[in-house]
Amino acid sequence: MRRREVIRLMAGAAAAWPLAAASQSAKLPVVGFLVAGTQASHGAWVASFTKRMAELGWTEGRNIVIEYRWAAGDNQRMEEFAAEFVQRKVDVIVSSANGVNVAKRATSNIPIVFAAFSDPVVAGLVESLAKPGGNVTGLTVQPSDLASKRIGLLREIVPNLRRLAALANVAASFSNEVQGIRTTAASLNIETNIIELRTAEDIGRALATLKGSADALYVLSEPLVNANRAQILAAVTDARIPTVFGFREFVEAGGLLSYGANFLDLFRRAADFTDKILHGARPADMPVQQPIKFDVIVNLKAARELGLKIPESFLLRADEVIE
Repeated sequence: MRRREVIRLMAGAAAAWPLAAASQSAKLPVVGFLVAGTQASHGAWVASFTKRMAELGWTEGRNIVIEYRWAAGDNQRMEEFAAEFVQRKVDVIVSSANGVNVAKRATSNIPIVFAAFSDPVVAGLVESLAKPGGNVTGLTVQPSDLASKRIGLLREIVPNLRRLAALANVAASFSNEVQGIRTTAASLNIETNIIELRTAEDIGRALATLKGSADALYVLSEPLVNANRAQILAAVTDARIPTVFGFREFVEAGGLLSYGANFLDLFRRAADFTDKILHGARPADMPVQQPIKFDVIVNLKAARELGLKIPESFLLRADEVIE
């Protein structure tokens, strides 16, 4: 072979190498993770998902691409991110809370896995828990049952509870949980005031009305309030209002009490759904699962600042007591 031809072949091969690499990269499955909150509110949960994916053999950049988009509880941003994922034709969209609704409105073809959602049947995301029947499946957090438990725990700590306020984002799917609050409170002769939120600006105005008008507060946990955790904790601390949350992170940051599903575990299990879909499973055939871990977390420092005495029996039942 002539020297000129060898040089030409080598040059052609060299030029083809980056194209081949790009082609190989383009073939990697892509997961679009539409994070409804912020890195502060959802970062640990997302890391739990990513870690489980690695345990299942998925290494980012080698055999999978995971694109993260942080919406910070902003529905407009979630819609933009969802549209981007649909345009890019990702293989799976993973999300939670209202991000799931947004993703479902954006596509009926791309598989969607929800790491945590209130009631997917009521929201119209699935036909039933046993047989989802569409392109969506994942893990539900059983909100109506949790409302009763949270109020019961709160009343043990605040025995004279007569007026209960609740912060609820009307854009989220909370109808069952709100009804659970009303039903449980009525059975205990507790007056309820459901304070509706739509934007982050509503939070400050809502919290300003609590002092002197409520004996305790119930925060319906979702991305909007999670993204504004510091503001909420500062306000309830200043107003000296005992508050129950759905997420332990609020209590770790200084809140009084939380009861709910273990979200690290939920996001970890969402990776199992994603793995199966990437291996060919159909969301329509994958039953929606429920939490298997629930935690009661109480902060003794917050209780002391509120002048509350936590019963010994309560502390013995708590999964974690923060000193």
